[in-house]
Amino acid sequence: MIKIKTIFFAILLIFNFPLISNSKNIPGSFADLAEKLMPSVVNISTTQTVVTRSNPFPNFQFPPGSPFEDMFKEFGTPQERKTAALGSGFIIDQKGIVVTNNHVIEGADDIIVRVDGDKEYKAKVIGSDPLSDIAVLQLETTEKFLPVKFGDSDKARIGDWVIAIGNPFGLGGTVTSGIISARNRSIGLSRYEDYIQTDASINTGNSGGPLFDMNGDVIGINTAILGRNGSIGIGFSIPSNSARIVIDQLIKFGETKRGWLGVRIQDVTKEIADVEKLNEPSGALVASVAPNSPSEKAGVKAGDIILEFNGERIKEMKELPIIVARTEVGKKVKVKIWRNKKEIVKTITLGRLETSEEFKVTKKEKLQIEKEIESLKISVRELTKEDIKERNLPNQTAGLLITKIENNSPLINSIKVNSIILEAQKKKIRSVNDLNQIVNKVLSSNQKTILLVIFNSENQRRYIGIKLD
Repeated sequence: MIKIKTIFFAILLIFNFPLISNSKNIPGSFADLAEKLMPSVVNISTTQTVVTRSNPFPNFQFPPGSPFEDMFKEFGTPQERKTAALGSGFIIDQKGIVVTNNHVIEGADDIIVRVDGDKEYKAKVIGSDPLSDIAVLQLETTEKFLPVKFGDSDKARIGDWVIAIGNPFGLGGTVTSGIISARNRSIGLSRYEDYIQTDASINTGNSGGPLFDMNGDVIGINTAILGRNGSIGIGFSIPSNSARIVIDQLIKFGETKRGWLGVRIQDVTKEIADVEKLNEPSGALVASVAPNSPSEKAGVKAGDIILEFNGERIKEMKELPIIVARTEVGKKVKVKIWRNKKEIVKTITLGRLETSEEFKVTKKEKLQIEKEIESLKISVRELTKEDIKERNLPNQTAGLLITKIENNSPLINSIKVNSIILEAQKKKIRSVNDLNQIVNKVLSSNQKTILLVIFNSENQRRYIGIKLD
């Protein structure tokens, strides 16, 4: 019996040992850290004047959207009312420079910053950037303040402890804790997305506040939450390494100066990688090149796959815009490209995004007589001069307009009606016969993967790899 108890106790020690050893990584308290950092975190309140007109005939009510509603409002008396908003921020310089979100202060007439609970100061905007949702403020005072410093967000790991300090629902000086739940998140809020996800409670009013690591360094700016009714444990922060570049430019220039390549890009799918003989689906596929852009001047072409930019490997398409944006305007960079199943290198002098022109697109549709491509389960027709004119396409554009896609078509999840097939297997398509020949050749091969180049309904050039069963 004694022997059995000894064995059982030994087993308990074996199973409990990891728990005992790992407990050293769990903070016993965040109190000392919070006490140190709270004087550097600020509450921000803004006011904005909104002009409305009262109904001159209050006894007459019109349904919303009625033309009479707008007409009578024109004769009403202008009335001004103040709207208020709350947010958070943090001090990065002893002279009173504050970082927050752009959406916290956008359109504000007055900005009041409360420091250390009860000291209030007026603030002016040094610079703001809607694309990254970052703004920099200057407190209008000669007093000195206690700043925080930025940490290296690239070193932050999933599972690391973090704390958030801010002004949720106007309840200033609120501390919440959690861990980093994920990294490199995209949620569709901005052009440059590389969010840190955390389960530290973040609510309305936390926007613009800092996300700290256990060293007390800022590794993120709390920006968004998932959930309409408050925190559900999914909050998002702008990584400090991305934010610092924007902040430095706003302080120095009052605006951002982002690098610009002048290409429209898309993901490299497994099917596209197979056709292009890449070892794995990685990089950014160039769908189109802007006229007179840095990329066009350097000889970059549609169909190129950008593998490296300035020495940084591009694993996913979304990484490239972020890397380019943070690169100095006017800098000459080496870009490694995959073209015709081999690597080449181009030297590109970066332009400035803020001075570039966006692609112009049209959304007009046209339906005419069509022909069926039985093997693809689609109907198409050849482009006409009227199509080219109405959709504002280059004069020499040739291809097939997709007018119908069957539910059992291999294209059903990849291409939409009104897309234009320009190329197949890197050969130009000018007729239904051209496409049929190439499709039949693919179907008789072992690979059975076809690479199409299309214009989508917004005239954006896209590469689509499709497996034909």
